[in-house]
Amino acid sequence: MGQGVRSIWAGSGRIVSAALVCIVLLIGVAAPDSCLASSKSRPAADPPAKPAKAARATPQRKAAKPVAKAASKPRVGTPKAASARVHTVALQTRPSFGHLAGLHSTPDPLDLHSSVALVVDQDTNEVLFSKNSQAVLPIASITKLMTAIVVIESGLPFDEPLTVSQADVDTEKGSRSRLHVGARLTRGQMLHLALMASENRAAHALGRHHPGGMVAFVEAMNAKALQLGMARTRYVEPTGLSSSNQSSALDLSILVKAAGSYSVIREMSTDEGTSVAVGRRTLEFRNTNALVRNPSWDIDLQKTGYISEAGRCVVMQTQLAGRKLIMVLLDSAGKYSRFGDAERLRRWVTTQLPVDLGYDGA
Repeated sequence: MGQGVRSIWAGSGRIVSAALVCIVLLIGVAAPDSCLASSKSRPAADPPAKPAKAARATPQRKAAKPVAKAASKPRVGTPKAASARVHTVALQTRPSFGHLAGLHSTPDPLDLHSSVALVVDQDTNEVLFSKNSQAVLPIASITKLMTAIVVIESGLPFDEPLTVSQADVDTEKGSRSRLHVGARLTRGQMLHLALMASENRAAHALGRHHPGGMVAFVEAMNAKALQLGMARTRYVEPTGLSSSNQSSALDLSILVKAAGSYSVIREMSTDEGTSVAVGRRTLEFRNTNALVRNPSWDIDLQKTGYISEAGRCVVMQTQLAGRKLIMVLLDSAGKYSRFGDAERLRRWVTTQLPVDLGYDGA
């Protein structure tokens, strides 16, 4: 009897399950037709229903992720990966003025990455190496060497406190600064940070606090350039953030020599680092030129610079092979390539300098 009841219940369960499956299948088949009919009945201008929109967006996002991930992580060591990296950099970086002028296509014996290079014996004015040395290009923060000369020659006290204001905030490139609006430092401290750490707000504050204000300061910069014989040089502001601050390598060698006559510029520009109290905080600043920390270099004066229009730049006054030399490297393409070019020139000067190079790419 018990087995008979169980058999009846089991048979009934199979019948009910089969019925439910049929109902579900019927609903599934009917659903698309009903949705289609509903969508046809809407006016054409109506937006699509939210569930349908989400269903379309989800597979697109999932499909895009593997592609983006594969593009961002090319396999190192393959030609395709290297090509992808170069192409990505080219898309993300605006070309410099030197690139646009085709200066990087100029060959040179040392295969430098900088489109402009110059090495001059400071004592004899002998040009040892020259590549596009007369080309006029943006000079970025190398501008600050002239800023320093004008500040020093103004005779204003170095211990006078200056305050960073909203006027010193960079609206040209949107660059950051660790000196907040309201920070108070002495003129000497501002000059130190401008030369060593390339602090833009410090350099701008120096110009703004000049007698007659910024207009008079820029006029003094250009007047000094003319006095020194820098005929291909023009300044419009004291930081170098503007691409309108332009010069040639030959003119910059004159500037380096003039700036090197001031011990304060030599000392501040080559200081490895310094601490500055700004309000209740003590900020640590380091030199933007890593070569000042390299024991194989004897650098008396230096200044780096970078904006996209100028590329990576550096000027130095250095002792090599018993000579006091001035090095100018402009419009280098890579972040560290200007320093690599400086090393190439140093090795060439100390080991392979010929009597007559027989080359001038200027």
